[in-house]
Amino acid sequence: MTPRWRWLVPWLFLAPALLLFLYFKFIPMGKAIEMSFHEVRPFLGDAFVGMDNYAEVVSSDRFVQAIAQTVTLAAGVTAGSILLGLVLALLVEGQARHLWVVRTAAFLPVVAAMAVVAEVWRMLYYPAENGALNSILGWVGLGPSQFLASEDTALWSVMAVGIWQGAPYNMMIFLAGLAGVDRSLYEAATVDGAGTMRRLWSVTLPALRPVLVILVTLAAIRGLRVFTEVFLLTNGGPNGASEVLMTLIYKLGLERGELGVAAAGSVVLFLATAILTIVTQLVRRRADA
Repeated sequence: MTPRWRWLVPWLFLAPALLLFLYFKFIPMGKAIEMSFHEVRPFLGDAFVGMDNYAEVVSSDRFVQAIAQTVTLAAGVTAGSILLGLVLALLVEGQARHLWVVRTAAFLPVVAAMAVVAEVWRMLYYPAENGALNSILGWVGLGPSQFLASEDTALWSVMAVGIWQGAPYNMMIFLAGLAGVDRSLYEAATVDGAGTMRRLWSVTLPALRPVLVILVTLAAIRGLRVFTEVFLLTNGGPNGASEVLMTLIYKLGLERGELGVAAAGSVVLFLATAILTIVTQLVRRRADA
């Protein structure tokens, strides 16, 4: 092939994947945007309603509640999983041979199927006094708690599962970041009299800043798009106490047939995710400048 057409070679290799993305992702996305401006009526023809679907998304009590709970859940899971992941990374960092066993055991929640994880936690959350977690609470004079069955604790119980599953993934990313920290900085800090916490604050965390930005972005996006955990553990109950945007969109679109409103909710979620990503990248570039 002549140099003139050499630029075409990588596109030929990418063509099958791009076609799949076009057919299964971009075309459905375009269709969803179109549906968001219509009242979808199968067999009767769609009726154009303009911004009415979006008005319902931002003003309806069920959507406002779901959005607030989504943000709460995303913030809690993001902060909790990153903090726990950092603690785990600091505990298992090192070159000792036995640490690979600990790291593997800690990473298992990430590779376990969410259906299995949900069933295990459902058993742990068994609301009777002889339930696993309620038995532990009984030892310290607390409980029993209803966990997933109570409006006051359902969302926090789902959040705990998200933190438990997300922390090991963050741990592995932190371990990769810690491997790149200049050890001479620790030695210099020790010579200057810095203790463990001071070295962590002044050496480790600044070196991990790029890793933290990436993890916060990824965790926040995962938190905003949370669905499986809530669907399997509570299905948004009880009485909508753990309803998030994704489960509400699912119910509106596939259970109640309100496809236009569901599509508008999906577009709003996509825009929120895109804005979050752009803002994070701008903050990262400003910090690096």
